[in-house]
Amino acid sequence: MRPFSLSSKIAAGFLALITLASVFAPWLAPYSFETQNTMNILSGPSAANWMGTDQLGRDLFSRILYGGRVSLFIGVATTLVAVLIGTLYGAVSGYVGGRWDSLMMRAVDVVFALPDLLMIILITVVMGRGVAGLFLALTLVSWVTVARLVRGEVLRLKESNYVEAAHALGAGDLRILAREILPNLLGVLVVTVSFRIPVAILAESTLSFIGLGILPPASSWGTLANDGWSAIKFYPHLILFPSLAIFLTILSFNFLGEGLRDALDPRS
Repeated sequence: MRPFSLSSKIAAGFLALITLASVFAPWLAPYSFETQNTMNILSGPSAANWMGTDQLGRDLFSRILYGGRVSLFIGVATTLVAVLIGTLYGAVSGYVGGRWDSLMMRAVDVVFALPDLLMIILITVVMGRGVAGLFLALTLVSWVTVARLVRGEVLRLKESNYVEAAHALGAGDLRILAREILPNLLGVLVVTVSFRIPVAILAESTLSFIGLGILPPASSWGTLANDGWSAIKFYPHLILFPSLAIFLTILSFNFLGEGLRDALDPRS
């Protein structure tokens, strides 16, 4: 296993910092996310409001901390559930093979052929705006990519010598799949998670930006960017800081994913 690069260590440190800041937002934020000060509307960064205030006088720094809880939760939770579903589905399909494999993969192809954004919008409209609707929508469009990846790895691993040895010793299919194949997918799955989380965060931010995110007064980084877009010419801080939070978080996850891929790649 290769050591992490400096960029990966910095990225991991930033992600740990932003995650802790978001989790402990009620204790770290100087104001509540819904506290309004109508005497201090659309002010720039200052000692009292580090990132300025919005059109209702709410502290932008506090709202970014609280919004990080939503954006990070959506990104991490949807990715973990999608990876779990995709891993189980792809592992069974690849290991069983034959007609069942073809049938299961055709179902994946059908879901994969549907436009992701259209499916997400339809599910969000049916479920309603909120964390639950975003979670379900992003999960249902994310698992198929993981299923394809896992199926390909299982097709390769089930021809390995140790799997054939387990067959020769009389091990059952379920035991071989659980004890011999899935543990060898751990490295691939860890890297997949690190790359899929920023995709989910960006998708949530995009939906929130176009008005399909969570309902106010709650916020995510995408809703904050949407609020700032209309005033970008005169009050650029409203969109600058939420966009910077999205950019740095996604960039850090990508750097971390690169480091994990290099560290866990047995060919390195």
